[in-house]
Amino acid sequence: MMTDKPPGEAQYQDHTRFLRERGMEELGLAAGWAYYDDPRHLVFTLARYKFVAKMLEGCENVLEIGCGDGFGSRIVAQSVGRLTGIDFDPAFIEDARKRPADRWPIRFERHDLLSAPYPGAYDAIFALDVLEHIDPSDEDRFLRNALSSLTQPGVLIIGMPSLESQAYASPQSKAGHKNCKTMPDLRAVMQRYFHNVFVFSMNDEIVHTGYHRMAHYLIALCCTRR
Repeated sequence: MMTDKPPGEAQYQDHTRFLRERGMEELGLAAGWAYYDDPRHLVFTLARYKFVAKMLEGCENVLEIGCGDGFGSRIVAQSVGRLTGIDFDPAFIEDARKRPADRWPIRFERHDLLSAPYPGAYDAIFALDVLEHIDPSDEDRFLRNALSSLTQPGVLIIGMPSLESQAYASPQSKAGHKNCKTMPDLRAVMQRYFHNVFVFSMNDEIVHTGYHRMAHYLIALCCTRR
């Protein structure tokens, strides 16, 4: 509930005015649970989006695969021309659409990439925490359908938990994980589709080039399509 007493310092007056005109911003279905259950995990997730935003800065038309509730998507939208987010789960798309922002317009659509490619042409595509949920038998179909929407000089970013991290992951974190990979395996898979694949390690919110077997998360930056 809003207090009737505004903050005393002048720099916060815009905050109060914004809340009175628009109301409090919501976290989203998944982000809200993370903030309640494990706030640090929310920081790790947002750091991944910040990395993507930095890598794709200046791209005109970007597609996010597996956008979930769209909470992190605004970080990328801040750096690119247009952003479209797709997810196969209608509950997440419905939730994402409940929080539109005229300042960061993002199109959210329900689509299952295992069924068909998503229409359109994008100069960059990214998918965070998605590929590990795809059965290995469906992996090639999933990636080929994704790449059908990528322009020839386009960039693809794939982020996923490392296989080594699963020994320490919580049951909830591991739920649905059927395709986690080591860094060499992730690189080998992506090299089937791209000439240049750069794989980064990540621990907590730090992205680095350190020893991959100690990484909890992997990010593959792929360019120059085969």
